[in-house]
Amino acid sequence: MFFTGYGDQMFIDEARIYVKGGDGGSGCVSLHREKYRPKGGPDGGDGGDGGSVIFEVDEGLRTLVDFCYRKQFKAERGVHGQGNNKHGKRGEDLVLRAPPGTVVKDEKGEILFDLTYHGQQGIVAHGGRGGRGNAHFVSASRKLPRFAEKGEPGEERWLNLELKLLADVGLIGYPNVGKSTLISRLSAAKPKIADYHFTTIVPNLGVVTLADGQSFVMADIPGLIEGAHKGVGLVGHDFLRHISRTAILVHVLDLAQVEGRSFKDDFEKVNNELKLYDERIFARPQIVVGNKTDLGSAKAEVDGAKEYFKSKGYPFVAISAITGEGIDDLLWLIKEKLDLTPGEELLGQIKSFRVYKYDKREEDDFFEVKKEKGTYHVVGKSVERMVVMTDLGNEEALSYLQQRLKKLGVEEALTRAGAKGGDQIMISKVIFDFQPSEN
Repeated sequence: MFFTGYGDQMFIDEARIYVKGGDGGSGCVSLHREKYRPKGGPDGGDGGDGGSVIFEVDEGLRTLVDFCYRKQFKAERGVHGQGNNKHGKRGEDLVLRAPPGTVVKDEKGEILFDLTYHGQQGIVAHGGRGGRGNAHFVSASRKLPRFAEKGEPGEERWLNLELKLLADVGLIGYPNVGKSTLISRLSAAKPKIADYHFTTIVPNLGVVTLADGQSFVMADIPGLIEGAHKGVGLVGHDFLRHISRTAILVHVLDLAQVEGRSFKDDFEKVNNELKLYDERIFARPQIVVGNKTDLGSAKAEVDGAKEYFKSKGYPFVAISAITGEGIDDLLWLIKEKLDLTPGEELLGQIKSFRVYKYDKREEDDFFEVKKEKGTYHVVGKSVERMVVMTDLGNEEALSYLQQRLKKLGVEEALTRAGAKGGDQIMISKVIFDFQPSEN
């Protein structure tokens, strides 16, 4: 994880947080009381649903710094129901803003959401359902129900956040080849520039505006060296991760070879790191830039470099990021490549993950019975929800729960699995003694 200065804020590209949806409010047990109507019916209102925790993309953000100092996020709980059929208020949702390119994973590493465009939302912890008041449980055989449902607990989980910067163009190359100088000339970005390695220790973003008014986003990726795919250098594999969301690559080389390295060797080594990390990144359109032509030793290499990269099938342009020589040719090449590789095509390669409809979760009556160490475990969302929303201290509520479980087929499934009267049954961490009905 990067933890360092980034403009006016800290640049954080990884975070681990805990989120919890609001608990649902409990339903109310109430009997209507009114002058001259001493035997009024049940009028307990429903509890309100808990609020959900929702991620929303904000294109104005560039870092996960908001999740660095605060680690726990909880949505508001629903209000309990009241008598006279007064329903509790729904809890407020908690909306967490995140930069484009944020990948949200659960603790197992499964991707829940890939957040890429402004305004995109994803619910990461649903609020619990509000419990129904006793007015819901009136039937021909149950005239005055004296029980209500408890509110359902909100979903809770730990999440791992990972930021992959989104840019049209990614500047790659060895340290100290002039990438920072180039992005500072082309855009308003102000990276640190100095005559030593790794002066760029976090990615820099800049918006480049062309003469015709069009623009694109360029990312200056900190210098890659041999072994970066294994983490060599300043967390090399993390730098490579940020390249994964760029549409095209601009590979900057030092034609002057002031540090005694061959620009051809640099080119091969960096591309080998791309290939070892992810062949899809290696396959991206790539423009080769020979920098530092303001130096005589570089000018002598230009013609040979053109022939070399032409033979390898790469477009080449010689420039000086200091004087501006060749910059117009470079911009024309970048525009040409971007026109042939639109950003929509890149985003189309990003996996699409299931997004729950707002407050419309699927009902799933599926359950299964497992036997472990003499205890029968009944596992299933609907079954577990029934148990956690039941007031287990109320005999009438327990009787109603047993009827529902029987109707769902739980009793029959337990009998098929070998359960007998008196055996231990566990549903949602609650242990019961199995008591099959007589009929």
